[in-house]
Amino acid sequence: MCDDSGMARSAGTRKAPAPKYSRALVASQLAKVRALCRDLPEVTERPSHGSPAFMVNDKRAFAYFLDNHHDDGKLALWCAAPEGAQAMLVDSDPEHYFLPPYVAHMGWVGVRLDRDAPWKQIAAVLEAAHQTRYKPPRVRKAPAKRKR
Repeated sequence: MCDDSGMARSAGTRKAPAPKYSRALVASQLAKVRALCRDLPEVTERPSHGSPAFMVNDKRAFAYFLDNHHDDGKLALWCAAPEGAQAMLVDSDPEHYFLPPYVAHMGWVGVRLDRDAPWKQIAAVLEAAHQTRYKPPRVRKAPAKRKR
């Protein structure tokens, strides 16, 4: 018998089923995330790898909303994070923050949405994630007039 990774395992051990979140909970949490992201400049949402992704300038992802990603049992956000924030958040509150697969090596942080994390903290993490990707538009100065 093989597990999901193709590795052999004994017949007596089975992977515990991942929790299934109600559609109402997923919809409610996603609506809250959307509302927070809507308040940030130049944000668009589009599907990426089957999940809602929040982009800056329609190009650079700063957050992903994931519901039981690869049966990990989490309802979560994966967010870009400023330097040092990942370790600080995960070390100080591992109940609500975690190292997300695939992107943790780039400093991203996972935020559990299924464990009653305070929404003010989630908003702050999203704002910081946005700032890591957002480049304000350059204001072009009018060319200087030449003196004759």
